[in-house]
Amino acid sequence: MRPWLKWLILGILSVLFGIFALGNAVAASLAVTTVTGVIFVVIGIIQIVAAFSETRTASKVLSILLGALIALIGLSFLINPIEGTVSLALLVTVLVAASGIVRLVFAWRMRETRFFWPMLVTGALSILLAVYILANFSVASITLLGILLGIELLFNGAGLIAFALSLRAHLRGDR
Repeated sequence: MRPWLKWLILGILSVLFGIFALGNAVAASLAVTTVTGVIFVVIGIIQIVAAFSETRTASKVLSILLGALIALIGLSFLINPIEGTVSLALLVTVLVAASGIVRLVFAWRMRETRFFWPMLVTGALSILLAVYILANFSVASITLLGILLGIELLFNGAGLIAFALSLRAHLRGDR
C-alpha cells in the first residue's frame, strides 16, 4: 500500500469517527471520561510502583500518596462516569475561560501592534464561550467533551487528508 494512501485512509476514518462523535455526543463524552479514568488508574499504579525506588522516606511516602490519589480519581471516573464527565466538562470550561483571560492580557500588552485585534477577539470569544457553557451547564456538561472530541477528529481528519494528497503530489513530482 502506498504511504499517501495510508494517511488518506486514516484521515477518512478520523472524519467518520468525528461525525459519529458529533452525532452521539453523550456516548463520546462518556468514552472520553472512561479513557481518562483508565489512564489515571494506570498512571497512579505506575507512580506507586516507581515510589518504591525512592531512597528517601519522605519522597517515597509522597509519591505513594500522589499515586494513590491519581488512581482514586481514575477509579472515580470509571465508577461514576456521568459525574466524571461533568467534572471534566467543568475543568474544560475553566481552562477555556482562563485561556481567554490570558489572551486578553496579552492583547492589552500588544495594543500597539497589528496583532491586538485578533488577540482581543479570540480572547473575548473564549470568555463568551465559557460563559455560554456555564449558563447552559446542565445541558452542555454531558455533551461538551463529545462535541470537542468530534470537532478535533474532524479537524484532524481534514489535516490528514490534506497531508495525504500533498504527499501523493510530492511523490508524483507534482507541485
